[in-house]
Amino acid sequence: MERERIALACTKCGARNYRTTKAKKIGVDQQRLALKKFCSTCKAHTEHKESK
Repeated sequence: MERERIALACTKCGARNYRTTKAKKIGVDQQRLALKKFCSTCKAHTEHKESK
């Protein structure tokens, strides 16, 4: 199975702080990945969502 490279963006300021990978599923509609990470711009732990 292949892996897809994605960027995670802060939901407060929009800064793209993290890069990661996730499994690529063909033919299946996936939800966007959301993780709680530290944002160096906001100086706080905020939710980061997958961006294109």
